[in-house]
Amino acid sequence: MQTSIDLQGLRVTVTGGTSGLGLALVRQLTAKAACVAFVARSAANVERVSAETGALGIVADISRKDDIYPIAMQVTAGLGGVDVLINNASSLGPVPLALLADTDCEKLEAALAVNLLGAFRLTKALFGALAASAREGRGALVVNISSDAAVNAYPGWGAYGASKAALAHLTAIWDEEVKDDGIRLLALDPGDMDTPLHALALPDADPSTLKAPELAAAEIIEKMLDALSVQARLLAGEHA
Repeated sequence: MQTSIDLQGLRVTVTGGTSGLGLALVRQLTAKAACVAFVARSAANVERVSAETGALGIVADISRKDDIYPIAMQVTAGLGGVDVLINNASSLGPVPLALLADTDCEKLEAALAVNLLGAFRLTKALFGALAASAREGRGALVVNISSDAAVNAYPGWGAYGASKAALAHLTAIWDEEVKDDGIRLLALDPGDMDTPLHALALPDADPSTLKAPELAAAEIIEKMLDALSVQARLLAGEHA
């Protein structure tokens, strides 16, 4: 689909922005003149990526409830609002992967805290800014990074898969609820990628069989622009 939305000036926030898919997204978005904020836990990594890309780096942990509103305040102050939120940060839960019967409750809680609650809380904290962007005709979109583990029952992936399944369904419900606000929510599965997270999960995997995060990022940006273009046409009174 040809899009009518330009990345230049688009205000995008990416969580987990210093490695893997998140880093690829930050690099590609800033290279195309988007206004980008990203969140990660390591101050050194945030400083490095911010210096490389010119993006606004925010040191925080989205699994921590007390970090969420400070993130939202820094995003809206630094970018002047937000048009797109990409909830990319993810946790496997137990490392190495474990069967559910061998998974500590705390490890399941850790996966849920990042993959589900973190995405929920940050979306909720930025909801007003997203709604304002929609009213201004800029489009408003939340992209939640999902996984095929959300729909396929892979032994050992219980904590991660359950949290991503919950995220996918939360996304679908929220998308239905906010149509009148002009906000869209999408859950996108980027596929198996050659990332540090995948290496933690399956250290013996052959990297040549995995998708490069740069390719996955380009695909996600294309889908993001498609969704924003549909919104723009709807706002203009056209039918997609």
